Amino acid sequence: MSPYLAEIIGTAFLIVLGDGVVASVILNKSKGNQGGWIVITLGWGMAVFVGVYATAKYSGAHLNPAVTFSQALQGKFPWEQVPGYIAAQVAGAMLGALLVWFCYKQHFDATTDADTKLGVFCTIPAIRNSKYNFLTEFLATLVFILALCFITGPTVGLGALDALPAGLVVLAIGLSLGGPTGYAINPARDFGPRLMHFLLPIPGKRDSDWSYAWIPILGPLTGAAAAALLYKYCLQ
Repeated sequence: MSPYLAEIIGTAFLIVLGDGVVASVILNKSKGNQGGWIVITLGWGMAVFVGVYATAKYSGAHLNPAVTFSQALQGKFPWEQVPGYIAAQVAGAMLGALLVWFCYKQHFDATTDADTKLGVFCTIPAIRNSKYNFLTEFLATLVFILALCFITGPTVGLGALDALPAGLVVLAIGLSLGGPTGYAINPARDFGPRLMHFLLPIPGKRDSDWSYAWIPILGPLTGAAAAALLYKYCLQ
């Protein structure tokens, strides 16, 4: 399997299980309705576990432009492959969001609140404040990438990363730092499904909140860069 196809498949796993648990908890008439934040964060942690476990041997299981960017900054990943990896991750995220919509179409139809429908696909801040929302995504991703750096060690590629620790890191971040913004910590995870929300014929949907969309893209990328440089030059 090519690494680019692996990134598509792995990211699709991530989103179909991650956005899927959100849909289960917040959409009307779902058996998981009102399951709560712990169910969502646990589901996202397991989504990362499945995505990484399935594809690590083929692509290193980045599944996240912030991870790809941080690996390249540390000299562990070739820059010429970065655009292809990011494109594959966005494509996989779009595919995963499409599958969630298929599975939960009746529940989207049964849900009247437009913000709830959008919240299945992408992050929405609990309190909208660009400065603090950006800072939260920056810091949450810095913690995420830095934790991965310590788990993998200075000379081990992400492909050697055991899947469970990565999932547990995401679970911990969701429980601890996810409240303000919904912890995107992954530009593809937010942008790909947000684009699918824009494209899909969802009845009663609102706009896709593009005025906020830059925060879960630039926040994670700058946080990843800070973590990579901090680890490379200060902590190794």
